[in-house]
Amino acid sequence: MSSAHASATSTADLAVRLRLALTRTARRLRQEADSSLTPSTAAALASVERRGPLTPSELAAIEGIQRPTTTRVIARLEEAGLVVRASDPADRRSSLVSVTDEGRALLRKARNRKTAYLAHRMRDLPADDLAALERAADVLERMLEDGTR
Repeated sequence: MSSAHASATSTADLAVRLRLALTRTARRLRQEADSSLTPSTAAALASVERRGPLTPSELAAIEGIQRPTTTRVIARLEEAGLVVRASDPADRRSSLVSVTDEGRALLRKARNRKTAYLAHRMRDLPADDLAALERAADVLERMLEDGTR
């Protein structure tokens, strides 16, 4: 077996392990958030908080979802009092979606719970494991910055 093939196989095996670990971690963090939001509504709310106010079309593009789906997500968030819509001064046919104080508070609470969960799980790790996680976080951040998809 060539070393290139062995390297490709080990890279593929590592990709499988990382995918599974990241998927399980994301699922556990969603559970820890103890939020009434679905993953798609939570993601949309976070995008509105981070980049808003946004038109529904802008939110759809950011989230990579269809406009009708965005309309339903916004309606759910608005019904829960987590976002508000106002007319877009640049285009009266559209609206701008902004996060409410209640929406910000919900996101802050969920983020704090998830951070506390991870910090608790990491608390008793040996220093070399913590250093490995720090390095992994650096690498993952760089990988995500290098490619949009």
